[in-house]
Amino acid sequence: MDYNFPVTRTTTPKEKPTDCKTLGFGKYFTDHMFIMEYDEGQGWHDGRIVPYGPISLDPGSTSLHYGQLMFEGLKAYRNPKGTLNLFRPDMNAKRLNNTNERMCIPPMDEELFLAAVKAIVKVDEDWTPTDPGTSLYIRPFIVSPEVSFSVLPAKKYLFIIILCAVGAYYAGNESKLHGSRILVEENYIRAAVGGTGAAKTAGNYASGMIASYKAHDHGCEEVLWLDSKEHRYVEEVGTSNAFFKINGKIVTPELTGSILPGVTRDSVIKLLKKWGYEVEERRIELAEVFEAAENGTLEEAWATGTACVISPIGVLVYKDKDYPINNEVVGDVSQRLYDSLYGMQTGKLPDEMGDWIVEI
Repeated sequence: MDYNFPVTRTTTPKEKPTDCKTLGFGKYFTDHMFIMEYDEGQGWHDGRIVPYGPISLDPGSTSLHYGQLMFEGLKAYRNPKGTLNLFRPDMNAKRLNNTNERMCIPPMDEELFLAAVKAIVKVDEDWTPTDPGTSLYIRPFIVSPEVSFSVLPAKKYLFIIILCAVGAYYAGNESKLHGSRILVEENYIRAAVGGTGAAKTAGNYASGMIASYKAHDHGCEEVLWLDSKEHRYVEEVGTSNAFFKINGKIVTPELTGSILPGVTRDSVIKLLKKWGYEVEERRIELAEVFEAAENGTLEEAWATGTACVISPIGVLVYKDKDYPINNEVVGDVSQRLYDSLYGMQTGKLPDEMGDWIVEI
């Protein structure tokens, strides 16, 4: 189905950033945004592109009190032809609906989601930076303007997409990959089986901020989350999925319902299998990781996500003890994964899988 969205151009365009080294993540938002309503009985309707600006929510809006909202995240990259590449946006459309189902938000036609993303990116494509490690970040989200104190799913929603020019998510990765210090979190949890861990919803991130502050106080960049029941099994790294190379084999926590099914995670698994690596998705005991670190069989570890792509782990910190990984040197597999994924995303390498890149 073809979708045509009306565009109202801004009359006061912003000044675009000129120094890509200071882009950061979420500082420079573009001139326009996509907005669309949902009403029970009418469905999603009146999609349009308007000047970027504040939205109006009544103080009694259900989303402000009960957190019934969701978001997604993907990127657009400038390719050598001068057009833009999206990376597996169909996966974001599918995950949006998975999150919507968990949060009692109405589903959205995947073609409609993709059409909206393409339309807003096309309007503000000249905001896309071109320096290595930079991109145009795309943030779709759904919030309800419905006014009610009833703890029930809303009947009205807003679907909005905003864009911003961004650099590397972790400042240390601006020029090249480096190994991060990661604190193993012993007390707080990110999510529990049966909860919302597999959904991309705001509460998961808000509840994790206290652990991130704790990590920074310990000189670490992020936390390694453990399972909620026994605090024995590895789950995620900050807001990213976790991978370990132990004695030549790649292992990553299985999706048990408390772990977000990352698009980059799925891509990494598929690439590694294509390259001939043995990949296991299973429960990983923290003790197994430390034993491998001490006997030298923990060859590499890294985190994966849309924001960071690949972020190598150099040191795990647990009970004030450092467990270095690969002498804190970025491993060959981590580097190859980053080079391959980023190369495909930016069009500097061919699409190895044939259908991962969507050109705008």
